[in-house]
This record gives sequence, C-alpha cells and structure tokens, in this order.
Amino acid sequence: MNLLDNIQYPEDLRKLREDQLPQLAKELRKFIIDVVATKEGHLGASLGVVELTIALHYLFDTPNDLLIWDVGHQAYGHKILTGRKDVFHTNRQLNGISGFPKRDESKFDPFGVGHSSTSISAALGMAIASALNKDFDKHHIAVIGDASIASGMAFEGLNHAGTSNANLLIILNDNAIGIDPSVGALKEYLTKVKTDKTLAKNNIISALNFDYSGPIDGHNFELLLKELKRLKNKKGPKFLHVITTKGKGLAQAEKDQVKYHAPGKFNAKTGELEFTSSTNIPPKFQDVFGETLVELAEKNEKIVGITPAMLTGSSLKKMMDRFPERTFDVGIAEQHAVTLAAGMAAQGLIPYCNIYSTFLQRAYDQVIHDVALQNLPVIFCLDRAGLVGEDGATHHGVFDIAYLRSIPNLILFAPRNEMELRNILYTAQKGLNQPTAIRYPRGRGKNIHWKTDFQIIEIGKGVCLKKGEKIAVLSYGTIADEVSDAINNTGENISHYDMRFAKPLDTELLLKILKKYSTIITVEDGVKNGGFGSAILEFANANSYKNLIITLGIPDNFIQQGSIDELQKICGIDSSSIQEFLEKEVIKKER
Repeated sequence: MNLLDNIQYPEDLRKLREDQLPQLAKELRKFIIDVVATKEGHLGASLGVVELTIALHYLFDTPNDLLIWDVGHQAYGHKILTGRKDVFHTNRQLNGISGFPKRDESKFDPFGVGHSSTSISAALGMAIASALNKDFDKHHIAVIGDASIASGMAFEGLNHAGTSNANLLIILNDNAIGIDPSVGALKEYLTKVKTDKTLAKNNIISALNFDYSGPIDGHNFELLLKELKRLKNKKGPKFLHVITTKGKGLAQAEKDQVKYHAPGKFNAKTGELEFTSSTNIPPKFQDVFGETLVELAEKNEKIVGITPAMLTGSSLKKMMDRFPERTFDVGIAEQHAVTLAAGMAAQGLIPYCNIYSTFLQRAYDQVIHDVALQNLPVIFCLDRAGLVGEDGATHHGVFDIAYLRSIPNLILFAPRNEMELRNILYTAQKGLNQPTAIRYPRGRGKNIHWKTDFQIIEIGKGVCLKKGEKIAVLSYGTIADEVSDAINNTGENISHYDMRFAKPLDTELLLKILKKYSTIITVEDGVKNGGFGSAILEFANANSYKNLIITLGIPDNFIQQGSIDELQKICGIDSSSIQEFLEKEVIKKER
C-alpha cells in the first residue's frame, strides 16, 4: 500500500503510526524526484528535509500552529503534504503553484518567502501577536538553513527573540550548504559543534538565552520525534540544531549538491542529468561576466570580486578559481557585501560587487549611504535583471532601474548584448571615479563570437540602431532584441535607439529625437513607475517638449511565475506585442 496516496493534508498524516513514517519518507522523496525530474525546479534542499517535514506536521497542529520555511527551497515536501499534491506538477509554471511558500496559496503557508533569513523575525512577530491575543498555546516554528542563519537579519531576530518569552521554536537545518557551500566563521563553528560536546553545551545560541538542543540526526525519526515532543511542551524561545544531507535519497544529488540544487531535467531513476551540448551556442550573460572579469584581473591587480553567496550562479567562481585571494564570497549578507566593497574602493581597489538584482534590494541603504554618498567607485554587476521566469515575484529583477535611478553620483548602464557587457566591464576599471551599476539578464545571449577586442564605452551615450521617419522607439538593455524583431516586421517608418544609459541620459541625442519625432515609445524590462521611460518623460517635461511619449514595461503589479516568454507577453514587451502596438501607432500617424 502506498501511504502517500491516502494523504492530502496533515490530518491524514497524523493517522499513521510512528513506525510507518520511514516508508512515507521514501514515498515522498520519490514523488519529489519524479516530478522535478521532468518539470524542473529546486531539488536538493527539499530532499534533505523530508523526515523533518513529516515530523513537524505529524506532531504539531498545522495550520493552527504556524510553520515558516526560510527561503522556501526546502518546502516542496511541505506543499505536497498540505493539499497541493495533485497540483504539484504545476510547480513554478504559469497559473500553477509557486515554487515558494505563499500566503494566498494556502492557509498552511503563514508567511511568504523567497529571499533568505526572514523566518526568525516573522515567526517572532507572529509569536508576539499570539501572546498579545492571549493565545499562549500556539506554536511558532521557523526552519532556517545554516547558510541563511549567517545573515545579519537572522542574527537581529535571534538577538530580539532571546530576550522575549515568545513561544518560538527555531530549527537550524544544518547541511553546510546553501546553493554553494556555506562560508564564514559561523559555518566553521557549527561544524565543530557536531563533534565537540563542550562547544555544544556552551554555544553562542545558549548564550542568547535559547533552550538549545542538538545537534541531532535529521534523518532519524526516533530522535526527531523524541526531541520535538520535548520542545513542544517547553515554553519560551527554543533552538533545535538538526544535521541533514542536502539531496538525501538521490546519490548524484548528495554527491554534487551545487549542481543538484536546481538541476534542470534529469532521469528520475538514475539521477543522470539530461545532456545539452554547450558547443556553438551563445554564452550565458553570467559567464560573459565571469570570463571577462578573469581576463581583466589578469592585467589589473587592483580588481577584486565580491558576491553574497552566489559564487556559482554569478560565475564569480571563475575568478575564485583563478584568484582566490582576490575573490570574496561573504555568505548571504548583501548589506555587508556592499559596504565591504565600499571599504575596498576607499583604499584604491576596484571592487566588482556581483549581486542579483532582486537581492540588491536588501542593501539599498548601503548603496546610498556607504557608496553613492561618498562617491566611491564600486562596480555593481546586477545579474538576473528583468523578468527571471519560473522563480516568480520574489526573484524578478524589475525594480533596479527605478530604485537606482534616483541615487546621485550613480552611473546606470544596461548592455544590449554580450559584447557591450564585456566592454562596459572593461570601461568601468579604466578610472571611472564614481559608482557604476551594470544590469544584465538571466539566460543566454545571441552571439557566439562575443570575445572581441575591448573598446571603451563613452559614458552617457546612446546609439541609433535603425532610422525611420514617423516614430522613435527608445529601448534600454537586452529588450532591444524584442524591439528590433518587432520593427523589422512593421516597416521602414520607425527609428530605434538603444539609449544604453538610464543615468546619465544622452541629452544631446534625446534633444534631437524630441525635435524630430512627435511620438516616442520607450521599452524596458523593468517597472514603468520611476523607470527608464519615466526618465525620458521627466527630461521632455523639463525641456518643455509636448511630444506624445508612451512607456512600455512592467506594469504596477507583481508578476508571478512562468517562462520569460510567457511573462513578457503578459507585460506586453515581447516582440509580437510590441509589433502590434507599433502598427497601431503607425496607422494613427498615417491618418
């Protein structure tokens, strides 16, 4: 009998005997593997917490007791056991379920999450709310990975929680890895705790007034259930240290935990990845960054690379392999990464601080206060800018143009293609005495022969890609490809300009465009509110031009998960939508 077939919700799970739980764990792992093998998604993290997921829903009264998963990569088993088993195959797809916990998706998801290290603060806030409501029996459980607990926000939450009487249980899922292997002194400390009983008794968590227990084997139901039962009956802040193996149950995922974090399609029985040849195909933008930075660092010893825990994803690992002493993975600590870069720049180094666009949001004050206010030449490389696809609203990099454009001293550039990314990386280390932000998308470019000779890019200068007489389209970044396709199918009446810089604007070129064209359309893969199009509107207004200026971009709502092509179409910035829009505008002009 397959136990999982008869489980839709935790109330069904609680009807099982304890000795049946190991069988359920095997079935749940197989279910996750079978679906992710064909539908893709995050794999290793959820496989590692199968026993913990089952044990928590088995012993606690979810959803009345509140269970919060940090980041959400760990939560696939949780979703399957909480009413979403039959739709789990739609995970991360358009109109399907989210790849992360989401409040409006299920009452079993009390707090939405996609960025890391938020669980302790959120669970503490909920615990305080319960206490104020005189509900002293409700449990509040935060499951946080060791890579996430090293973040400053997690420490802020621990610091507060330790002085409270909150009915809070923090579970450290210690698998020594986030996406890349965990780094830092805390990781080394947690490693020593596993074997040093003295450290385990007199540890930093106990010093913060938590009831600390562990470390225990997170794959051993007997130990897990025993300790969770004890903690369930104990009031106040508690901390359970659990040791797990990321990718547990799939040999290849255990062996190569980085690759199998989100492996793409693979054979569910053997674990072997589907082979895709990388020969004669354009590179990923992240690899253009990584390879170019190494090339530049070979000749400029002042160049350093910094990333907050995205060493592989950003391709900064190429720099780490070649120049380990000049490459810094600081863990999930975006604020620290930015101010560390500022300190380096203040002493004459040339820091390339590579942070995903969505994660730089977490260090906004540092960008303003520590970098731009002091006019320090930090080079921000914003990977995954624009729509990122299946990770959805928590990960789309659509706000950076708007949130960076308002900051004084900052140069804001978006390359149209791989060669322009290569050239702006080259230009940035040639004595630009102010901060620079370079935004580029997830995925591959379109040029196989991108390793051209370096050329200096003149700051604040756009280029004309095509000349026409009736309408001007101004694009920013790689969305130029969609615009070019649309214009090529529309006719000869439309001009196309790649402005390249959202700040400083090419005012000389803009004045020529405003004088020539009564209708101007801007296109960007960022939010329209405050974005590149807004910059054009502001400039036209400041110079008393009355042109019709229409902005195309991300609308004023959060865009959910789906393929990039699907989401661009929804936002009206794919080539066919742009073409349809342009044809209507051309017809208007001809009337």
